[in-house]
Amino acid sequence: MSANTADIWDRVVGTQPDPESWLVIATGLVALAVVLPHTAWRLSRNAITIAHEGGHGLVALLTGRQLDGIRLHSDTSGLTVSRGKPHGIGMVLTAAAGYTAPSLLGLAGAWLLSAGHITALLWGATALLLAMLVMIRNAYGLLTVVLAGGAFLLVSWRFDAEVQAGFAYAVVWFLLLGGVRPVFELQVKRRGGRAPDSDADQLARLTHVPPLAWLLLFHAVALCSLTGGARWLMDW
Repeated sequence: MSANTADIWDRVVGTQPDPESWLVIATGLVALAVVLPHTAWRLSRNAITIAHEGGHGLVALLTGRQLDGIRLHSDTSGLTVSRGKPHGIGMVLTAAAGYTAPSLLGLAGAWLLSAGHITALLWGATALLLAMLVMIRNAYGLLTVVLAGGAFLLVSWRFDAEVQAGFAYAVVWFLLLGGVRPVFELQVKRRGGRAPDSDADQLARLTHVPPLAWLLLFHAVALCSLTGGARWLMDW
């Protein structure tokens, strides 16, 4: 292994100093500012859609299904198509992975940051986005994933440790906070009859468990992840 390669490997597996408390709080406020206002959310929700559809795709592969492709649309909707048995645990887990993925990714990211693995988080996210890029099947989806992956790659290679820490904490806060809002939006849409084929409804047909129970599960995962992730990030 060359000296440069060894240095890069040490950066990935090693730990970095914890950022100042003000930076952790500031990045949380920035994340909140792009999740709460409707205008900002219309744009930032694209990143949550990437995590949502990536969750479907990853769990489909892990449960032995064949992943045909992922589409991301400009209205922040998405579609993941996989082949396999139309019922069973694999299909249930795949369907349940979408709304839970952003929050669980945020929770995993908070754990990494609490352990000082800032570089590992940035490079891991880049690797996941590159892997997802192979399965994208439309131009808008390619654009959004390339932009997201490019941002992670740029910060990882071109900026100093403090900027990397700020970016990593902002991303994790965004996943934790942004994972909560879509579940409430889904609840409102279903109440108005505007989401008859939502993930919750598909799960209800697969399991004969009411959609409301699945909505409650999505809420529980999102809120528990936010609570636990915040404790790790704030080092409480």
